[in-house]
Amino acid sequence: MITLSTKWIHELASQPETGMGYQVVSVVLKDGRQFDQIAVVEGLITQIRGHKDIPFTQDEIAKIILTHDKWDFNVEREENPPAH
Repeated sequence: MITLSTKWIHELASQPETGMGYQVVSVVLKDGRQFDQIAVVEGLITQIRGHKDIPFTQDEIAKIILTHDKWDFNVEREENPPAH
């Protein structure tokens, strides 16, 4: 998980939720890479569809785009639990 900075938390707080208590976003990194279908829950990036881990840090984020591009991330989490 990645804890987002106050800047991103305030930006996302001003936008509607995708579902109860979460938002689905895309993240564009400073190097131009983009990751889609990212679950953000209470200021935390908790999961990226198709990735076991989060392949970037909070400092690499250039832009967060609210997309509401839903998927059943709870099922995916059960099928692919994070490595400890």
